[in-house]
Amino acid sequence: MKDLNLFFSDLSEPDIFADCEHVWDPLKTLESRVKQLIRKKVSGGSYASHLAGIRTTLDSASYHRGEQGFYVEDWVDLAEPIYLKELDIFIGKGTQLEPSAIIKGPAMIGEDCDIRQGAYIRGNALIGNHSVIGHATELKNSILMDHTEAGHFNYIGDSIIGSHVNLGAGSKLANLQLRSADEKRKGYINPIHIPLDSEVLDTGMEKLGAVIGDNVELGCNAIVCPGTLIGKDVWVYPGLTIPKGYYPAGTLLVPKDRKPRSIRK
Repeated sequence: MKDLNLFFSDLSEPDIFADCEHVWDPLKTLESRVKQLIRKKVSGGSYASHLAGIRTTLDSASYHRGEQGFYVEDWVDLAEPIYLKELDIFIGKGTQLEPSAIIKGPAMIGEDCDIRQGAYIRGNALIGNHSVIGHATELKNSILMDHTEAGHFNYIGDSIIGSHVNLGAGSKLANLQLRSADEKRKGYINPIHIPLDSEVLDTGMEKLGAVIGDNVELGCNAIVCPGTLIGKDVWVYPGLTIPKGYYPAGTLLVPKDRKPRSIRK
């Protein structure tokens, strides 16, 4: 799967896919890619370097597993961009942070976003402009492009999500497939394979969630299995479980007693 046009019409950060063979490849090196984008963003630009209303892990002699980030203690409305160098976190102007959100670096968050109460951004995060990370939503090692909303009780692990996507309340992008007893005892995870019509692709990744194209609608409580590729303009019926594989653009995914069909007119 090399054709980005199957998923995305207009990339907000095209450099993130540089030198990638498959559409999911940026996730393998997302930490370094996010840090590089942050350095590019702050080079020659103006930004604040201190943010009131938060408590950082650097304020304490100890913090969980050495991970660095901050906890939002007050309502924060950014009138200008903020760059917290020690934490590798950049947040654009106009973004609002609500109390009890946690953000760990490296993370780059765009302009005019909402990071709501109880949101948990676990690092290696690239979030575009006008996006929402809502109540009890957890995100790690993932890319969200512009105008994408994960507003309520969502999990986004090791995934890439296009622009103008809505994740209905409770929808999840699982990133870890079921493991055998041997995998658990010996401490290894078999890489995820994606079945296609003509071949089975070895992703080389132990954890991989989904690649979701522009304008996709995930109904409430939809579950997307590890290794799922969803083209742009797809609608997913509420409560549906989507097995790994590729689903082409313009498809309406419904329960098995209803035949999948195109939503294009």
